[in-house]
Amino acid sequence: MNQPDTLRALGETLRQRRRADPGTSYVASLYTKGEDAILKKIGEEATEVVMAAKDGRPEAIVRETADLWFHSLVLLAYHGLGPEDVLAELARRMGRSGLEEKAARGKG
Repeated sequence: MNQPDTLRALGETLRQRRRADPGTSYVASLYTKGEDAILKKIGEEATEVVMAAKDGRPEAIVRETADLWFHSLVLLAYHGLGPEDVLAELARRMGRSGLEEKAARGKG
C-alpha cells in the first residue's frame, strides 16, 4: 500500500470507529471521552516527538511522529474531516513561500 492509500485507509478506519464499541476500540474510547481527551493525547505525543528529537534517536522520532500523526487524524475525524483535507491544504500551499503563506493568514 502506498502512502496516500495508507492515509486514505486510515482516515476511513477512523471514521468507522465512531460507531465502534468504546470497550473494544481505543479510537472509539477517545471519541467517547471527547475532544479534550484527544487534544491531551496530541499534546503528549508532540512532547514525545520533541524529546526523541532532542535525544537524537531517529527510530524514536519516526515512532513518536507516527503517534502524533495518528492522534491528529483522530482529531480530524472527530470533526468530520480527514487526511484528504490536510493534503488538499498542503497542495494549495505548494510553490508558495512559507513567509508569504504566513503573512497571508495574518496574525493569530
